[in-house]
Amino acid sequence: MYLQVDRWSDNIAVIDDSGEKYKYGDIVDFSKCFGKWIPERRLIFILCKNCFATIAAHIACIDNHIVPLMISANMDVELLKGLIDLYKPMYIWCPDESKDKLDSVLCNSEDVAGQYGYLLIKLKNDNCDMYEDLAMLLTTSGTTGSPKLIRHSYFNLYSNAENVANVFGFSEQDRALVDLKLHYTMGLNVACSNLYCGATIILTEHNPSEKEWWNIFREYKPTNMCGVPYSYEILKQMRFFRKDHEELKIIAQGGGKLSDELFGIVAEYAVKYGKRFFATFGTSETTARLAYLNPDKALEKIGSIGKAIPCGEMLLVDEFGNYITDAEAEGELVYRGPNVTLGYAHKREDLAKKDERNGEYFTGDIARRDAEGYYYVQGRKGRFLKVYGYRVGLDECETILKNRYESDFACTGTDERLAIYHTNDVEDIEIRKFMSEKTGIQISAFYSERIDFIPRNENGKINYGELLKRKME
Repeated sequence: MYLQVDRWSDNIAVIDDSGEKYKYGDIVDFSKCFGKWIPERRLIFILCKNCFATIAAHIACIDNHIVPLMISANMDVELLKGLIDLYKPMYIWCPDESKDKLDSVLCNSEDVAGQYGYLLIKLKNDNCDMYEDLAMLLTTSGTTGSPKLIRHSYFNLYSNAENVANVFGFSEQDRALVDLKLHYTMGLNVACSNLYCGATIILTEHNPSEKEWWNIFREYKPTNMCGVPYSYEILKQMRFFRKDHEELKIIAQGGGKLSDELFGIVAEYAVKYGKRFFATFGTSETTARLAYLNPDKALEKIGSIGKAIPCGEMLLVDEFGNYITDAEAEGELVYRGPNVTLGYAHKREDLAKKDERNGEYFTGDIARRDAEGYYYVQGRKGRFLKVYGYRVGLDECETILKNRYESDFACTGTDERLAIYHTNDVEDIEIRKFMSEKTGIQISAFYSERIDFIPRNENGKINYGELLKRKME
């Protein structure tokens, strides 16, 4: 079975917001039922919530060679309809409460079965040709309904769950708090790498800004947790790092870059209270994780993503695609490993495509390698503007601003003007002057505006598309 969950039949596998405790044996039994409901290899959409029904269906699909597309249960109906029309799945696994909302989308469908607050619906679509090693699909954007999907193989899923479990040293004694969404590559990997070891995962729809999250944290006393940068910004505001949380042994970060200040705060907290802080880095295209920083190096290598995970390799290439062999260098980060996914799908017919990457992925991230072989992500290859003839990295601008002001910042714009959006009470003119001094570019090249909040996707990443719609006045 996937993740070898049958090894731990009597262990508690999942606790979700319902308060129910589900055993590994429940997953095994459900997988067998699911295989009877869908007896042949088919395409299915799983409308994900952080609950037992979602993770059990994911495992059941992999066990039975059914191919799931993991998408948010909260996706806009019209966006979901667009994906259904394009990929034409034969089945949908969705929450009971979503059925009425989906009636306009699911014409000529029939209910097949239901369990754990979810319903299996069969659509009147034909089966499609799918590559034999295609195991799972994720969207490149979990909230906008992008038709561009990432194709995962069975080996991708197995190898990454095993590698991450071994790196972190998870065991069946662990309790993992999983508030990252299961349709998000990092959230799914956190859940699966813990289940691989027989641990208990605590699934919740809540986040650290809500009192329910804190109630869950206090009640179940997790031994490990993983957050994206936005999660840690909230935890800092909530004074999480001012006291010991005795049961918590491992804290991990992924899904983007922490500011050096916040990275230092988390690393110092870990040292002070005897925790292990893992800074990790990865992409959906590499099945969530491709690098990690050894906890022993967290204070010494602030801001580093570390080195490649076991069985992986990281390299740098220059702007012409040539590999850079110098010990200290900067270039585009390239990763090789068993977790590199098969490639993309843009339409239904692409599901039949074979492996287009052959274990190598050009990430599009600009990284620096130090003399000891540790990597530091500097920004995205495409996150640059050429303002007044000067090349300006938008991610670097955000880092500079966050290190100067205790506030949330997002930088975007055009080659004519760089836009800075923030939630600070500092005067916009001061921010513009500060960035002009830092970059050496005249002040008129910068636009600054205070907004109530920085728009973010469900995975906590900044929604730059929304900001680009704003007028710079």
